[in-house]
Amino acid sequence: MKKLKPQNGQWAGESALLPLDREDRAFVAEAVHRIEADFARSADTHLIKLELPCLAATGIDLYLKDESTHPSGSLKHRLARSLFLYGLCNGWIRRGKPVVEASSGSTAISEAYFARLIGLPFIAVAPKSTAKAKIEAIEFLGGSVHLTEPTAIYADARRIAAETGGHYMDQFTFAERATDWRGNNNIAESLFSQMRLERHSAPAWVVVSAGTGGTSSTIGRYIRYRPQSLGRTRLCVVDPENSVFYEHFRSGQRDLRLECGSRIEGIGRPQVELSFIPSVIDRMIRVPDAASIAAIHWLESVLGRKCGGSTGTNVFGALQLADEMMGRGETGSIVTLICDGGERYLPTYYNPDWIRAQGFEIAPIIERLEAFARRC
Repeated sequence: MKKLKPQNGQWAGESALLPLDREDRAFVAEAVHRIEADFARSADTHLIKLELPCLAATGIDLYLKDESTHPSGSLKHRLARSLFLYGLCNGWIRRGKPVVEASSGSTAISEAYFARLIGLPFIAVAPKSTAKAKIEAIEFLGGSVHLTEPTAIYADARRIAAETGGHYMDQFTFAERATDWRGNNNIAESLFSQMRLERHSAPAWVVVSAGTGGTSSTIGRYIRYRPQSLGRTRLCVVDPENSVFYEHFRSGQRDLRLECGSRIEGIGRPQVELSFIPSVIDRMIRVPDAASIAAIHWLESVLGRKCGGSTGTNVFGALQLADEMMGRGETGSIVTLICDGGERYLPTYYNPDWIRAQGFEIAPIIERLEAFARRC
């Protein structure tokens, strides 16, 4: 290797300088300021204690962190904010160029919100099965939607970004690294700080589902980062049908592929995503889709409101863990998430015709959940 030697008081090495466009730098500074100002105006999401006397009497408390109250209506609001800041500060999101994302709906809605906030075009590449209400929400926020086959969303998103000179956000790759998992008011820090005055302040279990894997990665890492206070806390990830995450966790195979996508929008993937980190997960549960749908119908009778299908997956898994804890005579708390509201799913998860068309028999499952809630 050639050594650099000083010549005439200077170093004789090669250098390159990219001219800085002042307008581009000003755009990034203003965009970051707008996103941070939007965050400063936002309150934290509420942690709801689900009042189930049969659980409380045995020393088990169940909590739902309500992520549906974000301005864009879902848990994905946190991810979208992180992805935009990550892309801006890396110099990938440019003035006047579109942002493109492959998304089944909720992430696209949240990214459309932030694209409008900083004045950029947004294009969502979504599966053809995406709920009409989600498409309308993206368009209401100024975005456009390109519908394609579930297995083609990645390639189409990359192609559209290349053709338009835009930035492919690629949530499935960057979700786990865009979020500061050590704190900065991420979902883990928020959740655990809200638990500090509860009788079981360090949860026995945190239960989440996986779409990109970003939420489970953030929470799993944070638990390990705070061993003094969270040494007994375990992370359980629940997975729907038509998803490879459970099998990947069990077998370690990375080349798993499915031809069909998940019927529970926003979670479950037909391939293993880079942001899904199984090593931070303590347990996985595969939840039947019929159970996910039944759980949101049962939950409506308890909360008095509708929630999305992924919330049903979360709640069903949390109740299974609670039942196991009761059987072993254990006490503690379980925390899971309300991912989004159910209003977006009225034509599907809350439509008896759609439920029958899927071959779901949810009435017996609802009866089992009601019987469990009455057990004392």
